[in-house]
Amino acid sequence: MDIRVSVIPTSGGERVVLRLLDKGSGELGLNEIGFCPEVLNHFRNLIKLAHGIILLTGPTGSGKTTTLYAALSELNCEERNILTVEDPIEYQLPGVGQMQIKPKINLTFANCLRHILRQDPDVIMIGEIRDIETAEIAIQASLTGHLVLSTLHTNDSASAVTRLIDMGIEPYLISSSVVAVMAQRLLRVICPECKRPYTPDEQVLSLWPENEKASAIKGQLYKGPGCENCLDTGYLGRTGIFELLVIDDDIKELISKRHGSHIIKE
Repeated sequence: MDIRVSVIPTSGGERVVLRLLDKGSGELGLNEIGFCPEVLNHFRNLIKLAHGIILLTGPTGSGKTTTLYAALSELNCEERNILTVEDPIEYQLPGVGQMQIKPKINLTFANCLRHILRQDPDVIMIGEIRDIETAEIAIQASLTGHLVLSTLHTNDSASAVTRLIDMGIEPYLISSSVVAVMAQRLLRVICPECKRPYTPDEQVLSLWPENEKASAIKGQLYKGPGCENCLDTGYLGRTGIFELLVIDDDIKELISKRHGSHIIKE
């Protein structure tokens, strides 16, 4: 277990936040993080491509890094040269060359990428695309025969495309380099020990879209009242939910015309 600590002074005293990093999370495989079979199959085919950019999006704490490490673990073999640029390195991956940025000595994401491209990589993982310089180098790397995996902080997959355009990247470069964008979130899992079926009341049903209420009533719903196994919370662990946007010809045309994310979603 690693702990990342943030301390800030406030009027009432120091405020401390601890982020717990479970070393075991970096060892999860793609089939262990919540993919449905169809999306898992699509994603596995995408990460086997010889070149292109695959972006993961979502807010902080949505599991993007865990998914990236799971993808790298699947690709990791003696025949592939995999290099990463991270801030910080959260988990050690055997056989993978991992660099940590150090802005004080000018080791930024962009400069690390420039060095990495001289190391004959097959797969490059960038912890986060934060600026136009990093985005441009990532695109150039993908166009010269490298598979690039990275993350962006957007709420959904379509918004990642418009974020790159807002950074100043030309639409034709995005459509020719980005092959897929996947948004994700984490949901709590109902404790299997105290999991019980229940019939939703009107208050719960009011939260469902009108066109899905019938299926909610017909289907079986569950909840956990709490037990010793889950410390009386009713939940045990978390799982991912995913939205995969493959950049096909129709999406490329929308990108070239600079359409907004709401149009791309449709």
